[in-house]
Amino acid sequence: MKNILFVLTSNDSLGSTGHKTGFWIEEFTSPYYLLTDKGHNVTIASAKGGQPPIDPNSAAENAATASTKRFDKDEATKKKLANTLKLEDVNQNDFDAVFYPGGHGVLWDLVEDKKSIALIESFYNEEKPVAFVCHAPAVLKNVKGKDGKPLVNNKKVTGFTNEEEAAVQLTEVVPFLLEEMLKNNGGIYSKIGDWQPYAVEDGLLITGQNPASSAKVAELLDKKLK
Repeated sequence: MKNILFVLTSNDSLGSTGHKTGFWIEEFTSPYYLLTDKGHNVTIASAKGGQPPIDPNSAAENAATASTKRFDKDEATKKKLANTLKLEDVNQNDFDAVFYPGGHGVLWDLVEDKKSIALIESFYNEEKPVAFVCHAPAVLKNVKGKDGKPLVNNKKVTGFTNEEEAAVQLTEVVPFLLEEMLKNNGGIYSKIGDWQPYAVEDGLLITGQNPASSAKVAELLDKKLK
């Protein structure tokens, strides 16, 4: 059994649109159940602690998956999610890996969160796996390696694509396009067709393209922890 830290956004505003966002529920539930079913212990933190906002679009009936339906009936996990730790109270030494579910919310808080940046650098420097899915690789924007270069520099990465952002009509809303940021930071970016499951691993760094890639990221993380 390994101890895994999940980190979620606390931002519920989609920029200045007046619309709500948050974390994408499938990107939490799918890895959470896959990893806990394999015997790992998952602790949940968020930028501000307490109940992190669930993107309402991800909780809609047409977005439901087997893992989200399981969560709907899982009062214990709901209670756990409602009482997340504050990110500032988390110590990397207590965990074996960190995983960031995505959702548009991260683009407005965790990307610039100094505690989050330092936490990821600390995990990586201690040779512990760091995993991200969909929009979550955005939080790597300001994360540096020991050489002072962006952590993603010269590493294989993926994340929510320009085409997928266009498909949800948020290209002009997001602070930056994830695909472009990863490339600009020197990442060796790859992708497959829109909404198809895809995840890549480069050493300790694991990234997934979109919500459907959540389980693949969790599987790679589980193998890495073994």
